[in-house]
Amino acid sequence: MKHLLLAMLLTTTPAMATTNIVIDKKTQTMEVQSDQGYYTWPVSTARRGVDPKTHKPYTTPTGYFVPQGLERMHYSKKYDNAPMPYSIFFTGGYAIHGTPHVGNLGRPASHGCVRLSPANARTLYGIVKNDPNTTIRITP
Repeated sequence: MKHLLLAMLLTTTPAMATTNIVIDKKTQTMEVQSDQGYYTWPVSTARRGVDPKTHKPYTTPTGYFVPQGLERMHYSKKYDNAPMPYSIFFTGGYAIHGTPHVGNLGRPASHGCVRLSPANARTLYGIVKNDPNTTIRITP
C-alpha cells in the first residue's frame, strides 16, 4: 500500500520548472531555456579597459549565479545615472539589463553588466520575475 501511495504522489506531483540562462562571453550570446520558450540573443559583456573611477579593469564575472533582485527601471549610481531598464541583479552590483546601444550587441562593450536589446530584456525580465528557480551561468 505504501508503494502504491508513493507511486501516486510521484505521478501526480508536477515537476518544478527552472529557467536556465547561459551567457557565453566568447560568442557574446545568451541562451534562455524556460517554460515560456527557448531564446538565443546577442549580448554585450565587459569591454577591454580600466574604470577611471576605480582603476580596476572592466570585467563581467564568470560562474553560477541566481537573481538577487529585479528592478523594472534602475539608474546606475556608478555610471552617471545611466538607465538600466529591466535589470536582473545577480552579484555585487552586476546585472543583466536592456541598453539603447543595440549596435554594440554581439561584442564586448559594457563596463561589466550583461546588456540586451530592450525588447529582449523585457522578455527575460518577465520570465525571471515569474520563475523563482532561475539560474544564470556565465562562461569565459
